[in-house]
Amino acid sequence: MSVLETDPEDMIRVIDEDGEVVGDVPDLSEEEFVAMYRYMKLARHFDERAVSLQRQGRMGTYPPLSGQEGAQIGSALALAENDWIVPSYREHGAALVRGVPLKQTLLYWMGHEDGNRMPEGVNVFPVAVPIASQIPHATGAAWARKLQGDDDVFLCYFGDGATSEGDFHEGLNFAGVFDTPTVFFCNNNQWAISVPRERQTASATLAQKADAYGFEGVRVDGMDPLAVYKATTAAVEKARDPDEDQLRPTMIEAVQYRFGAHTTADDPTVYRDEDEVEKWKAKDPIPRLENYLRAEEILNDERVAEIEASVKEEVAGAIDEAESVPRPEPREMFEHAYAELPPELERQYEEFAAVREEYGDDAFLED
Repeated sequence: MSVLETDPEDMIRVIDEDGEVVGDVPDLSEEEFVAMYRYMKLARHFDERAVSLQRQGRMGTYPPLSGQEGAQIGSALALAENDWIVPSYREHGAALVRGVPLKQTLLYWMGHEDGNRMPEGVNVFPVAVPIASQIPHATGAAWARKLQGDDDVFLCYFGDGATSEGDFHEGLNFAGVFDTPTVFFCNNNQWAISVPRERQTASATLAQKADAYGFEGVRVDGMDPLAVYKATTAAVEKARDPDEDQLRPTMIEAVQYRFGAHTTADDPTVYRDEDEVEKWKAKDPIPRLENYLRAEEILNDERVAEIEASVKEEVAGAIDEAESVPRPEPREMFEHAYAELPPELERQYEEFAAVREEYGDDAFLED
């Protein structure tokens, strides 16, 4: 069975592609439903503007998230205030829900070290660009909290490509052995850059990999934000207060699709067929949720227009704030990695400083 023919019956679903109810709807208030929708609209508009900024040379390489709003927002909203998220590099929407300002995310991709500085009281780990390196960190932090007697849950995000890395296996194996309060959230967006999911593993699903580590793996329709919320809520509750006959960790495989490029340095038209992209766009999580909320008379044209206007204003304000911060000094790339620079980096820094002194910062600009 191809990844595009995934049987919906073997996944948790709440609403279908048209917004029709096909499962048990989570018990959310009208305000919570609207907040979920607005976060998704905000994440999508931010994504569109961020890609535009990069194309204009106003920001560095950026990893688009469009198509994954349902998975990110639905999962992050399932957490309690004291819980943590451990992101990879594409969780801008989840980080926003957890209290990371859009300005902070923009600063990170603009090359500011301060983009890694989380606001006080925001339980979000720094962005992890190396594939799967955050998974052992999430397991270790969760184990530490458990040993300290706290009930924090750690939600760790990664892509389907990360399941081919050793860190994935080590992190999940450790979590099973030491029964850590961790939820491993796999964004199966079908492509690890240009490598399709069927070239990652011969396993029928990614969720079943949890069996090897002794805990539960579940599959959810990642384009259905209500299903993601439902699945993540159950996993978080189990991690916090497990039954005697089950382990705390869960692996969630959220089956979804990234509409855009892996990053703005990537050209997906080289390896993806446009018909495939269009087939997945028909499952877009935003109109899907909007159709459901309109049917429930929670949303109407006026309320949608108000949300769209406020989203545009919020993103525009964040861009203005981020661009008002002075550009980082190029020498900052040599700081913070080592207490003392190794000889080779020392040599590179001296070479860099000499070129900068003679030609100025323009010597480092691209033609």
